[in-house]
Amino acid sequence: MKKILITLIAVFTLVSVSYAQKYAYVDTEYILENIPAYQAAQEQLNTLSTQYQRELENVKAELEQMYNDFRAESVLLSDEMKRKREDVIVSKEKEFRELQQKYFGPEGELYQKRQGLVKPIQDDIYNTIKEIAAGGNYAVIFDKAGGMSMLYTDPRYNLSDQVLEKMGYNN
Repeated sequence: MKKILITLIAVFTLVSVSYAQKYAYVDTEYILENIPAYQAAQEQLNTLSTQYQRELENVKAELEQMYNDFRAESVLLSDEMKRKREDVIVSKEKEFRELQQKYFGPEGELYQKRQGLVKPIQDDIYNTIKEIAAGGNYAVIFDKAGGMSMLYTDPRYNLSDQVLEKMGYNN
């Protein structure tokens, strides 16, 4: 009898606690699409990326031309001239790799630019979601746009428009 009573109390407590928690979700992809500053930042990053890519392609084409010229002329060159040409090609390859890292590496210019343009917008969204969560007593707010899979979402619990409104963007 005592075990049944303890079990019932535990079940009742768990059920009442689970009813007290509120859950909601947002779609950060949708939110970002509705923020003009984010769209402008993305366009700027795409332009910069294309510019960097073009520059790398030019260096690579130059490198390939140097290599093809070397192969064609290597029969006519002395050993010392071959070594000099090989050294020039190797240094050009090194320059190419360094340029790749400078532009597209983990701490490269494109990453730094993205941090400067997009991160403040993402931080603003996060802080707004945090305010809404605290004000609405939400235990958990999921991101529909993330890698999390949701089989069903009730639109009543979508706070995306509320986040945009609180940030000053109207739909």
